[in-house]
Amino acid sequence: MFSFRKRLDLPTPAEALPGRASPLPTAETHFINGRSLQPPYPEGLERALFGLGCFWGAERKFWQLGDGIWITAAGYAAGVTPNPTYEEVCTGLTGHNEVVLVVFDPKKISYETLLKTFWESHDPTQGMRQGNDAGTQYRSGIYVFDESQRKAAEASKAAYEEALASRGYGPVTTEILDAGPFYFAEDYHQQYLAKNPNGYCGLGGTGVTCQIGTGIAAA
Repeated sequence: MFSFRKRLDLPTPAEALPGRASPLPTAETHFINGRSLQPPYPEGLERALFGLGCFWGAERKFWQLGDGIWITAAGYAAGVTPNPTYEEVCTGLTGHNEVVLVVFDPKKISYETLLKTFWESHDPTQGMRQGNDAGTQYRSGIYVFDESQRKAAEASKAAYEEALASRGYGPVTTEILDAGPFYFAEDYHQQYLAKNPNGYCGLGGTGVTCQIGTGIAAA
């Protein structure tokens, strides 16, 4: 995906675009499995929310985990502007990150497995960019829904930062925040690389293994 304006600092509330009161139209169902994209979701499922660069490639990383993943969705989070459009997010004046919502069955796949996928699928030391994609919407972030997720995220961050440092990488810039409002991205962004297999994906990991789920306590 491409940066229309390379703003590398988050806007203040006074600078942020006003947005709108109504949600943007989006897809009704998941392109791959046909399940409803929006809640309510079946009882017993949990949510996870990650930002790791362009959400086209990021979303694919999670739906490819297969069994245990109910749906994935591209969207916007951790910003100021309500119900932003993609074009608004690209200006850097909404404060939002491009994120992936993952609705999963914890009986089939663990949150730690999702964290491992998150860390190994991008370079979390790059600040307000990911590869050639520059801007606040490409920052690394984990947005947690409860204290258990927060503890797991922070434990994984500490472990992975140590592993990266041993390979010569700088400090991890990933933000770990409470999950605020999540806004579904427009229809054409949903499962984009399933609809467009040869579409753009600038995502790339470091090649450093994340040890969470392989002996590192997450909680």
